[in-house]
Amino acid sequence: MQCFWPGKGMILEGVLQYWKCAVFYRFALKQPEYFHPDCFWPEYVSLMFTDWLRRVQGGDRLFIRAYEEETMKLLVVYYSMYGHIYQMAKGIAEGAASVEGVDVELRRVPETLPQEVLAKMGALESLDAQKSVPVCTVKELGSADAIIFGTPTRFGNMCGQTRQFLDATGGLWASGALVGKVGSVFTSSGTQHGGQESTILSFLITLLHQGMVVAGLPYAFQGQTRIDEVTGGSPYGASTIAGPDGSRRPSENELAGARFQGEYVAKIAKKLVA
Repeated sequence: MQCFWPGKGMILEGVLQYWKCAVFYRFALKQPEYFHPDCFWPEYVSLMFTDWLRRVQGGDRLFIRAYEEETMKLLVVYYSMYGHIYQMAKGIAEGAASVEGVDVELRRVPETLPQEVLAKMGALESLDAQKSVPVCTVKELGSADAIIFGTPTRFGNMCGQTRQFLDATGGLWASGALVGKVGSVFTSSGTQHGGQESTILSFLITLLHQGMVVAGLPYAFQGQTRIDEVTGGSPYGASTIAGPDGSRRPSENELAGARFQGEYVAKIAKKLVA
């Protein structure tokens, strides 16, 4: 795309695309007084960015809020002891991020087991690989427009770490902070019939108590109708099968389901906040 700068007749190739990805481009659209026909474009960008920096550092909440309101925030909050849910979470995030105007953030549920126990369970290497993902706080949930939760199955229910985390959201429930926001769930289990559906369905009870609008994985994702391979996925949400020893990793079909769910939830949430 080519953009002609008024008064200069200069072709600014690629600048428009760059601005679309930059915060000060959105600022420019809201501040038309900075569009000077006789201003050479590098000077214009410098002027605009300097003013943006001044406003942000000065705590101009009205300015910052105007930018934030243009972006829909989606959280992917998960617990993964051996990495299967972590892989699915990245697929969910990838799908959600494909929707324009959606800010996607990955968060880990706080660990509750001591290091010595995790070491005996052989989970330290997997957990160490996830250290770059910030640990979620309850407060963060209230600031999101949509939340997609991921949990492994424990006897047909969510894992203890996730349960303990959600049990701390009483304040959000009391204030109605999650009412009307989109909630969704994905999971994993050791076997093909290891409680995937019951895990998601029982998880949704908590989201409904919070007043969230729940979304699953519709049959528009045709990968869940496949019978040519062993695969996770149900209309309640994406899922993967880890195998009895945890050696099986999410298949491409299962990851495709995760991406579909992420995109699906993001589109619904974007419509609700419009």
